[in-house]
Amino acid sequence: MNDDKTDTTNDEQAEPVDGPVKVVDRRWWIHGESDAQPAPPRKPTYLEELERQIAEKDQAIQTYATKYRESAAEFDQVRARLRRDLDRDIERARRALLADFLEVADNLDRALAAAPAGADEAFVRGVDLVRQLLLARYASHGVTPMEAEGQPFDPARHDAVSLVEVADPTQDEVVQAVVKKGYLIGDEVLRPATVVVGSHRSR
Repeated sequence: MNDDKTDTTNDEQAEPVDGPVKVVDRRWWIHGESDAQPAPPRKPTYLEELERQIAEKDQAIQTYATKYRESAAEFDQVRARLRRDLDRDIERARRALLADFLEVADNLDRALAAAPAGADEAFVRGVDLVRQLLLARYASHGVTPMEAEGQPFDPARHDAVSLVEVADPTQDEVVQAVVKKGYLIGDEVLRPATVVVGSHRSR
């Protein structure tokens, strides 16, 4: 008796549920799905036009910047050339002015050379002091007297006004006397010395 009741209960629990059973098929290839990413949406036309205009403006800016740098470099070169020309003109004018005032030194030298033996000693000393002061001022500007007498004749440093015959062959083309002193400014000639040059003639 008890066994029959047990079987009846199990049969009732095994009965299927009323209504259809819904099955979801998750296989992507059945429904045409794939792992490929969807294509990104295309930019609007007005946005593409703006990007094109920005690229053109950037290119124009680069072009103008290049032209500006070239113009600036050319301007610097012109300015440097003008500065060199100006410095050269100033130096040329300065040398011309210094050369003009050398005549004062020449006259002081002549005055001392022409002073008679019985001249006032104080006066002669005063003239010599003025001459020394003038030469000191010249030295502060780099101007110094040129040693010419006894030196081989150099057309770049000496201006020959006459020739004098010499018996010693070693004195041929050697400065024998200085008519007017020459002066240097630095290592360059400010004014050539006016000289008399020896000439040896073989017999």
